[in-house]
Parts: sequence; C-alpha cells; structure tokens
Amino acid sequence: MSSTLIVNARLVNEGREYDGDLRIEDGRIGQIGAGLSARGGETVVDARGRRLLPGMIDDQVHFREPGLEYKADMATESAAAVAGGLTTFMDMPNTSPPTLDAAALEDKYRRASGRAWGNFGFYLGASNDNLAAIQSLDPRTAPGVKVFMGASTGNMLVDDPVTLDAIFRDVPTPIITHCEDTPMIDAELAVYKAKYGDDIPARFHPDIRSREACKKSTELAISLARRHNTRLHVLHISTADELALFQAGPIEGKRITAETCIHFLRFDREDYETLGHLIKCNPAIKDPADREALIRAVAEDVIDVLATDHAPHTLEEKARPYTSAPSGLPLVQFALNAALELVHEGRLTTAQVVDKFAHAPAKLFEVENRGFLREGYAADLVLIDDTPYTVQREDVLSKCGWSPFEGRTFHSRIASTWVNGVLAWDGMSLVGAPNGQRLAFAR
Repeated sequence: MSSTLIVNARLVNEGREYDGDLRIEDGRIGQIGAGLSARGGETVVDARGRRLLPGMIDDQVHFREPGLEYKADMATESAAAVAGGLTTFMDMPNTSPPTLDAAALEDKYRRASGRAWGNFGFYLGASNDNLAAIQSLDPRTAPGVKVFMGASTGNMLVDDPVTLDAIFRDVPTPIITHCEDTPMIDAELAVYKAKYGDDIPARFHPDIRSREACKKSTELAISLARRHNTRLHVLHISTADELALFQAGPIEGKRITAETCIHFLRFDREDYETLGHLIKCNPAIKDPADREALIRAVAEDVIDVLATDHAPHTLEEKARPYTSAPSGLPLVQFALNAALELVHEGRLTTAQVVDKFAHAPAKLFEVENRGFLREGYAADLVLIDDTPYTVQREDVLSKCGWSPFEGRTFHSRIASTWVNGVLAWDGMSLVGAPNGQRLAFAR
C-alpha cells in the first residue's frame, strides 16, 4: 500500500488543536509531526490549514439489512456515511429477521464484508426469549446488546420484568437502551386518535411520545444498571428532564452514560410545521428548551456521545397519515456538517465535537485502534473545509433519496475522507471501492 503525507493541517485530537503533518503508511497513521518531508513516490496532500479529524464513529445506525433493502442497505448507507466523515458505524439489530443470536450476528458481518465503505460492528438484540444467546455472547463479536425498553417492531420489546432483570445481570458487554414507556405512549395515542383518527397532525408527536414516557423508562434502566453494576449506555436522550439522571464529567470511570443525536440539536417542535413526518422519529424531537438544554449538556459533559440514529424510510412511506407514517430519518451524510454548525455558532468547540463523535464511542465500546489521531492507529481521517455548502436532494447518497437538511447551508463541508488509509471520498464523489473492516473490541 502506497503512503500518503498530509501537510499543513490543523489537527484536532484529544482536546487539542495544533498545526502539523500526518503520514499514512500501510493503512495506519505512521507519523505525526511538524515539517515532515515527503518520500519518493509518496502522495502529498496539502491541507492548507484545514482541520484534520479522526473519522467519526457512529454508534447508532439502522442500515436496514437484512430484510428492508428496498429503503437502505449496508453499501448505500455506508457510502453516505463516509461522504459525511463517518468512517465507522455500529448497526442496530431490529432488522428482518432481527439479530437475536450468534448466527444472525455473523450473517450481518458476512453481508458487510467487501460492501461496507466504513468500518462496521453489529449489536446483538434482546428479546423476551433469547436470554441464553445474550449470556453466551462472545464480547469480542459485538459492541453491545441492544435492549428496547419501549416500543419496537417484531419480537424486540423486552417487557418481561424477570427477563429484563436477568439481561442486566448477565450481559457480557455494555447494554444500550431505547427508553420509552410503551403503556404511556399507547394511552396518549388513543386520546389523539379519538380526536383526529389516523391523520393526527405531526406537531403532536412529542406529546404522544411524551417526555414523561422517556423519563420513566430511563429511570427504570438506570435502576437496573445500578442494581447489577451494569455498563449502561442510554441512547437518544431527547428531553431536558432526563439530564438530571446523569452525571457530568469525563466518560472514563462512568458506568452509566448518555447519548443524544444530531437531530435533537438542530430541530425542535417548531420544525414540524414545515417538515412534518420527515422529522418524525422515536423518541420524538421536542421543544426548543429541550434542544437548548441538550446542547448545554453536550458542552458540559453530561451527554457523553453524539450519534445519528440514522433510520431511513422512503418519501412515499413518510407521506402516509400519522399512524402509518414510520419514524426515523436519514442523517449520516450531513451529521458532522450539522454538528460543526454548533462550532460556528460558538456553542461547542471542534475538539468537543470530535470527543463526542469519535473519542467517546471508541472508549465506551473499547474499539481497538480507532477514534483518535495516534501513531499506530487505523488511518480513519476526515479533512474539513470551511466553505459554505447547501444540501441538495441530488447530492443525497442514502437509498431513500432525501434529507431533512435539504436547502440548509452549512459553513463546513467534508473535503476528504480516508478509511483504513485509503481515500474514500474526495469532496465530490466516492473514490475506489469499499474498504471497511470489521471492528475489533479490546475486551
């Protein structure tokens, strides 16, 4: 493998921003320094002062394969991810069939091999009847076990108290949870259906999937984790109310951590008026005050990880009435751009974005040799160009073909993405062939 030297970059890593050069050798970061000289035959990239970041690690995506490939698959969605500077993804188990045992888990790794543009890991799912599969899970084969403690599809809502307690007691990896209380949601839905039928206005989505339903379920997950000293990671926190349940501080040493998603930081209830079901997701995007509180929680290290919960559906599906319009939106391609807007607005630093989107997930899931600009680590890199970029539908690489950010102008664009030392995105188009690798977990 030929080597590449990136010169005159503004490196952002582990809380620091500094000028320097970086050499890629044999798929890894071979050297970081100042004034590095090019070697014979080496490709030289002049970064011209642009920011060079470790590739982002998205620990929460739904790439829909197997079973729902008509709306997304590992090839298309991982392509969109690397175009957005996300070089590693961890995919959810609520596929068709769901990922509930070791055989289904290995099938997903087989499907990703040679097709995924980014590096990949897959969660094992929990159900009311797969406790044995969870207990026997090799912790090196999955980033964690996903527990839906709220509404989900198929056989993946764990609502049996005895089973839930046993999962938290015996799980050999971190548990990641979707926390919403289903009975509370069902009761609210019945009230709105009685008034509006199936065509409930989208603006009521955060009232149906309420903050109270989120908080109640999150409190249950935390109580179980404390009882068993489980490593718990609560996904997609959407309310200010839940933030008091978590501790501020660095992720090291925490047994219970919190995550929010980019759409909760960029949208709020007022956006349902124009975007409707395009921003319908579970848990729901809520009030402007929640969005502001979540941004502060990211800055203050109450929120530990930033992710996407990328969950594409077709425009035809999204155009259905409320009760049949599915929840979820495509986000991987423009998530980093959207996060960097908070830097341009003075709400976060680039180092904080890198920490939440790369360092923290690498630490949480013990990802081996990724998530940092360190010599010897995999050369998963993103070069950021601070020139305006307006999202157009024709630029969307996700199979669903749309983005909730269409028409928005960002102040930064993704100039280049390298995956395992190989250029995968040149700022305009994909380059070469898929080069993603199976994640290794240092456990």
